[in-house]
Amino acid sequence: MKLRDQAIFWLAIAAALFLFVWLFSGVLLPFIVGITIAYLLNPLMVRMGKHSIPRTPAALIILVLFGVLITVLAILTIPPLYKETMDLAETAPRYIDSLWDRMQPYVEIVERNVDEENLDENIRDAIKDNISGALGASSALLESILNGGIALISFFTFLVVTPLVAFFMLIEWQNLTQWVYGLLPRHNYDATKELCDRIDYKIAGFIRGQLLVALILGIVYAIALSVAGLRYGFLIGVVAGLLSIIPLFGSIVGLLVGVIVAWLQTGEFTYVALIAAIFMFGQFLEGNFISPKVIGDSVGLHPLWILFALLAGGSLFGIVGMLLAVPVTAAIGVLGAAAIAQYKTSRYYE
Repeated sequence: MKLRDQAIFWLAIAAALFLFVWLFSGVLLPFIVGITIAYLLNPLMVRMGKHSIPRTPAALIILVLFGVLITVLAILTIPPLYKETMDLAETAPRYIDSLWDRMQPYVEIVERNVDEENLDENIRDAIKDNISGALGASSALLESILNGGIALISFFTFLVVTPLVAFFMLIEWQNLTQWVYGLLPRHNYDATKELCDRIDYKIAGFIRGQLLVALILGIVYAIALSVAGLRYGFLIGVVAGLLSIIPLFGSIVGLLVGVIVAWLQTGEFTYVALIAAIFMFGQFLEGNFISPKVIGDSVGLHPLWILFALLAGGSLFGIVGMLLAVPVTAAIGVLGAAAIAQYKTSRYYE
């Protein structure tokens, strides 16, 4: 096949997949989550298969243990998260007033330079309205979820469909991968399969590695900040851990929020330094011990590229788009690197 024909072929496949996601994005969430869970747990299936355990009971055992783990984590984290979120939504205006009072000398300097009356009040009111509105919306959303505000049919459908998808995908994963490889074009089978293996390596490194890193950091931050006595420390630690899916991003956001809350809570430099030291230690632990052991060099995706992909996917397809963002980003990264390597060996480059 000519290069033009190959490009048309793969672009047509990409367009068909995009159209499929766009048409059925409203019902894809439980399927994508189920497939992700199966992909995450498939190495355990491989290990159990080496001990001659049939795939069906092995999949059942793995999913039951995974469900127990998720249930325990939910029981331990949801009540304190809910309590601290509600408390934060109520006290945010007072925090903003306190922060603004401490920044008043600097605001007066700016006010004199720009010669604008009531500048501080205008800015403070704008910040208060926006932050309070955002926190109020978040707390209202969380409260509506916990109080059954979400449609029960969709909720129970998610709870039923997701485990079923994960169960059947665990059983059929090996057959599915063989079926996909059987569809690859024969004339470029080796090269295409090598690209697929590279994509799989990067996706596996992110899903199985970066999620584990984020979980570990979330636990470390939540426990350390709670022990240190930081108000909303559990909430800040968990959110910082979740945001650590994007390397460095979670620690930076957690550091900024934690330092501000510590300053407003006590006004003591030593306590602020203690909270900052917790995040610095977490980042040191992640960069020198956790990530090298858990991920290694398998991800190879720049944090800004991951952040852009998550935001772009979320703007296009919501939660479904964010879940699909990382696999698509990994695939684009591998294909782009292969295209550049091919270009540098071509007569156009020379």
